[in-house]
Order: sequence, then C-alpha cells, then structure tokens
Amino acid sequence: MEEGDSSVRRWEDLDIDILVKILQSFDLFELTSGLAHVCSAWRLACSDQLLWMTLDLSILKSNYIKIPLEPYVYVDCQSDKTLTSLLKICLNLSSGNIRTLIFHYNLYVSDDQLTYTAERCPRLKRLVMPAWNRIKKTGICRAIHMWEDLESLTMPSIANPPYVMEEIARSCKNFAELKIMGPCDMLFASTLVSFLPNLKVLSVRCTLLSKSALVTILDGLKKLEVLNISHCVITEDPPPAPKKILAKLDDSILEKASRLHKFLTCMSDSCIMCQRCRNDEGLMRWYKYEELWKVDEVRSLAI
Repeated sequence: MEEGDSSVRRWEDLDIDILVKILQSFDLFELTSGLAHVCSAWRLACSDQLLWMTLDLSILKSNYIKIPLEPYVYVDCQSDKTLTSLLKICLNLSSGNIRTLIFHYNLYVSDDQLTYTAERCPRLKRLVMPAWNRIKKTGICRAIHMWEDLESLTMPSIANPPYVMEEIARSCKNFAELKIMGPCDMLFASTLVSFLPNLKVLSVRCTLLSKSALVTILDGLKKLEVLNISHCVITEDPPPAPKKILAKLDDSILEKASRLHKFLTCMSDSCIMCQRCRNDEGLMRWYKYEELWKVDEVRSLAI
C-alpha cells in the first residue's frame, strides 16, 4: 500500500470507548507499563475513570524479613522503590477517581507512601490494608482525616484501637463496614461501641474472640445488621483466665443475635477453615493459605 494512503487508520484514531474497553482486560502492570506515552489519545484512554474505580495492589507483596523489634519487619529498599513507583504512576493516571484501594496482606506500606496515596485518593470509599506494621499513629490518622467519604475498612487487630476509631468517627460520617483481621478483645469491642455506634457490618472471622467481647458487640452496637464470626476460636473467659474454648454458642448469644439481619457463624469440626484457625490458636498464619485472606462470608468485604 502506498505511503500516505488515506485508508490507513492510525492507532490514535481508534475510538476512545473501544480503546478503554480493550484496556480493561489488561492487568495493572500492563496498564502502567508505558501505554499512556504512546500518544495523547492513549493517554486519555489510560486515564479513564472506568479503569481506576478500584486500585487492586493485592498482586504485589513486599520483599521483607521479620525482625525482633518494631516495626517487626524490614522491607528491602528495591521493594519499597517498586511500590512507590507503581503508586506514582497509578495515582497520576487515576486523577483522583479511585474509590476502592486494596493492599496485599504482606504489602508493608510506609507512612510516606500512605500519605502520598491519601492525598491523591480524596474520594476513597473502601480501604483494604491488613498490614500496618510500618504505619505510625499520626500517619493513619492523617490519611483517615483526608478520606471523608470512607465507608468500609479492612484492618489488622491493633493494640491501641481507640485513636483509629475516634478519627473514623470524627472524619468519616458515612462509615458503615469494618473487618478486623486478628483477635478482637474486650478493648477492641468496647472501643467499637464507644466510637462507632452506627456500624452496620462487622466481620471478625477466623480469629480469637472472647465470649465477653462478643456480648459487648451484640449489646452495644444497636444498629449492627450483619456480624460475621465464622471459624472463630471463641473462648469462655478473656485472658489471663485459663482458656476454655466453646464448642457451640449458647442460647443467650443466639437470642441477642436474633435481631441481626445476618449472623454468620461456623464452628464445625469438619470445616477446614475452623480446623486451621484452631491449629493456629486463633492467630491465623495467612501466609500458609495462599489467597484465602481475601475470602469473607460477607460479600461486600470479600475481594
């Protein structure tokens, strides 16, 4: 075909909607590999909000080793650089349109990375961030303060939950869903009752849960609609009393839970997840179970 033939169409002439549809089939690494630099039309397509409603970084894990002192993990410098570089590209292309942000269970975000992300995701509604080892109190509170539209959070169990819940109560007026990946003790339960009385959905699956904490949740969270305690190791008394594991929930618990729209439980000896949680003594070693950390019986909290 002769040079300059008008029948030859250029890539940049492809309809933007079609190009966006094609880009939706690309994974995150392909999407951020330089496609936006091909031409102005491709740049526009790569920035389309349909591609950036969710930023799923669950495909990326930190290269780290465990250490005996806080923050209990050391992250390789190159691993940090990779995450920082990816965040810069994604957040630049997203133009503030990200509504859901998902981090891997073993992706250890730093304070600087979290602040950078929060500043560029002002409309975030759902955050899944199970690893907070490298994040300080000021870092998470600063981020939550910027996320006024936040409605759902998946977080680890932490030793001092009041400061986080207080910031959520102060800054996130539409907050409704919480998933705790780790033990829920009396302090955590009473903190939820004090600061998040309007919570509608709570998942504390696959963890150690005392009966007293469960009672506190059921009695104190009057607006709770969905509670997931599937596969939990439920103890009769909180530490330091001798641990007595309940084989089933008694009638008093079931009566309190009867007001809920959904009360999700599983304490079966034949259930593999229940067996795993018991073997791990209520402290799930998620690294042993591939992608099972993403699972939740509550559909809105699953990944």
